[in-house]
Amino acid sequence: MTQTNRILKAGMLILLLGLSAFQLQAQPQQVYTGMYLMNLYDLNMDEHSFYADFYIWFKWNGDLDPTGIEFVNAIEKWSMSYEPSGEMTDTILANGMNYRIFRAEGRFFHSFALNRFPLDRHLLDIQIENPEYDAGTLLYLPDSTGIRQTLNLVGWNTAAPTLQSSVHDYGTDFGNPEENARQYSNLTFNQQLSRPVSYFLLKMLLPLLIVVLVSIGALLLHPSYIDTRSSLPIGGLLTAVFLQQSYSDALPDTGYMVLMDKLYLLAYVLISLVLLQVIRSGNKLLDAKPSAEANILKLEKRRAMLYLLLFGAGVVVLCL
Repeated sequence: MTQTNRILKAGMLILLLGLSAFQLQAQPQQVYTGMYLMNLYDLNMDEHSFYADFYIWFKWNGDLDPTGIEFVNAIEKWSMSYEPSGEMTDTILANGMNYRIFRAEGRFFHSFALNRFPLDRHLLDIQIENPEYDAGTLLYLPDSTGIRQTLNLVGWNTAAPTLQSSVHDYGTDFGNPEENARQYSNLTFNQQLSRPVSYFLLKMLLPLLIVVLVSIGALLLHPSYIDTRSSLPIGGLLTAVFLQQSYSDALPDTGYMVLMDKLYLLAYVLISLVLLQVIRSGNKLLDAKPSAEANILKLEKRRAMLYLLLFGAGVVVLCL
């Protein structure tokens, strides 16, 4: 009986050791990956692309080589540069992990959404995957990341970059279920860019505000000056059209209205209302008594304040 128990205990021990070994083997090899952005340039919104120059490093324990990566959103891969920085051999860190660093440079795809122009923000991304090992075998995890402190992108504000790890499910085995997996470990480097608020206030909104103020100023003139009063909103409409065309030529064909288009549409409506009010007051003045001129002028001053408040409120609502 004792010998039977010993055999059972030994069998259980072997089974537990086998299960533990299987569980350890089933765990994917973890690779800690970091990126450091050196240069970011040639943002091309017409072709939805940008160029990036950066360092990328890998730290891992295990037999699999995680450095054979693929840049998922890279375009013009024939010009992509991905070279070791230093010797090709692995470096052993103090904690026993393997370490290897590369410097990469290339052109990457990014779909620029301009619906908030000129208050738009863009999250540029660089995605890596390993086409040889699926997510159950190799897993990329975020390490540290950064951006060159002296990097200055004219016309843009930069935020601190981030790294995000996920599993990319392609939804297909690419026609070969025996060799191709559906899910791969994906690591994404994100760099946020935003336009300065001063660009919106001083270069985009200020000229439009001046045009609207001059146009509304027609309501402050005496109703008898019909020619001068009507010329102000007409000139304002023409000026607004040219101003809108000047920034539209610098943007790609979007197929939708950007934020600045909506602000100009608001300005067109208000300037048109001013022009209609000028015409209406001129017609009233022909049939009105001399004492009615003061009432007309007083009413139009109120309308001028109302139109100005409507423009200010509309700008705030559209921007928020």
